[in-house]
Amino acid sequence: MKRRSFIKKSGSAGLLTISMPIIPSFSTIVSEMRFGIAEASYVQRRYAKLNSKIYPPFTDSLQMIEHCSSAGFGGVQFSVSGWDIAYAQKVKKRVEELELFFEGQIRLPKDNSDLQRFTAEVSAAKEAGADVIRTVCLSGRRYETFNTMSAFREFRTKSISSLRLAEPVVRKLGVKLAVENHKDWRIAEMIEILKLFDSEWVGVTLDTGNNISLLEDPMEVVEALAPYAFTVHLKDMAIEEYEDGFLLAEINLGEGFLDIDKMITIIRKHNPDIRFNLEMITRDPLKIPYLTEGFWATFDEIPASELAGFLYKIKKGESSLPLTVVSKNPADEILALEIANNNASLKYARQRLGFS
Repeated sequence: MKRRSFIKKSGSAGLLTISMPIIPSFSTIVSEMRFGIAEASYVQRRYAKLNSKIYPPFTDSLQMIEHCSSAGFGGVQFSVSGWDIAYAQKVKKRVEELELFFEGQIRLPKDNSDLQRFTAEVSAAKEAGADVIRTVCLSGRRYETFNTMSAFREFRTKSISSLRLAEPVVRKLGVKLAVENHKDWRIAEMIEILKLFDSEWVGVTLDTGNNISLLEDPMEVVEALAPYAFTVHLKDMAIEEYEDGFLLAEINLGEGFLDIDKMITIIRKHNPDIRFNLEMITRDPLKIPYLTEGFWATFDEIPASELAGFLYKIKKGESSLPLTVVSKNPADEILALEIANNNASLKYARQRLGFS
């Protein structure tokens, strides 16, 4: 494949400011307007173990719930790993007092020996008030994790096996399992798996930006996966060219190149009651090395016309400014930036997207 240069954007996009909120008009009646936040939006403070007296690390979910509520978010989507029923009841009590919604996050069962752990955590999530639990098949990124097609196919087989174990559990307990498009499945691959199960209890955590890393148009991803979506990771994205491909980064809502308003409308058309959670991950830009041979190891041949169309669309959205390298900053600055990013996106969601 020949390397292609990206065309720089003029820099005017994302700079428009207004004095009054714009409330989008939706063609469907929407019952859920609270704007939630996913745990990964606080990845630095929750998991990076940065040393800071100003922003001490969150040590449990109850601390995070207090913080997110005080920041103005209307719901949370947190991991239930290791929870027992007593802790889940504490979470439920506090979430109800704060008038938040709660969604869980969980690891799929690896095999039969892991099924007891999975069942206990689904039970805890339900006890805490969750009717939807987000999960992933792959914790890493497809193009970094697998070097051969055979390795990827083995992963697919294991993923289906894990879902076969999980589906009867969530069906029995009455909790929906929402599998995220997590830089692992392209559209057709994910829909194939969903149709394989054909279960009302297995659907999608629709991430609005992840599949850019797999060279798919984010709007096409939303259009294809919206009918299966149980919950949403709402994010905006920015890109920047580098020698092996492009850099990809989450960016504050309204500052990237995604048509967030249109995406929300499409998703709500299929599920007016769906909940949206901000996933604004404050981190260094990810490398998408699509100009290297290794990147293509797990992909069947992508038609040239499809690839050309994708590159044409995203090159128009290239950031006019260099993407932020977070890791070079002191801990306090990283943690302050994380809070600022989440607050800025919440403000945009309220003023421009109609969330409460």
